[in-house]
Amino acid sequence: MERKKIAAANWKMNTTVEEGIALFKDLMALELDARTEVVICPPSTHIYSLSKMPCGKNVFLGAQNMYPKEKGAYTGELSPTMIQSSGATYVIIGHSERREYFNESNVFLAEKLRLALNYGLTPIFCCGEGLDIRTSGNHVAHIITQLKESFDEFSNEDLGKVVIAYEPIWAIGTGETASPQQAQEMHKAIRDYLAQLVGEEIANGIPILYGGSVKPANASEIFGQEDVDGGLVGGASLDARSFSQIINSFSS
Repeated sequence: MERKKIAAANWKMNTTVEEGIALFKDLMALELDARTEVVICPPSTHIYSLSKMPCGKNVFLGAQNMYPKEKGAYTGELSPTMIQSSGATYVIIGHSERREYFNESNVFLAEKLRLALNYGLTPIFCCGEGLDIRTSGNHVAHIITQLKESFDEFSNEDLGKVVIAYEPIWAIGTGETASPQQAQEMHKAIRDYLAQLVGEEIANGIPILYGGSVKPANASEIFGQEDVDGGLVGGASLDARSFSQIINSFSS
């Protein structure tokens, strides 16, 4: 079964609205592979403005976070309806920085996932392990636990709508390097677990993105792995030409 190829940009807490508009314009002015689905996740302040700008049919907007309530007294948070009304159709859930800095648990992330799906948003659900877990040799078990504790109460139909992003936290800004083979090993382990959970047919249709410092220099080799369906890109997505090269890496 052919899976979506996705290049997702996570701008994190970078760019002003004006800078974000300029970056988006620069990216849209470049030649992008129409077979790759492009997802731009800017700061929430930018989404509405970007939604009004011309772009290709394969370009979508996403939010970087969402609170698992429809509305209420949750100062500073975003509801799914706010995300929808701003023009976004994707939402990142469980990014390693949310897990680490804001102590978001697997159970809490399941609540986010439920509401995102209820409102028709496509979740990019992140999982990953730190250097201590990787060096202990428990990395596969750690990732499977993250997925199990968040996914177990969902139907096969629901999980078939999820995009997964694997983040090797140990290889991001640490001086360590994750090889394409290590990426494939973990993506294969994730897909094998999904097959046990929802069956091979659905599991084979779920895109699994790699979120470990993807750059133009390594994107082709990483994306060429059998179970790697694209990337969740941080720093390299803040440069239009670099990100366009990553988007086009599937065909190179």
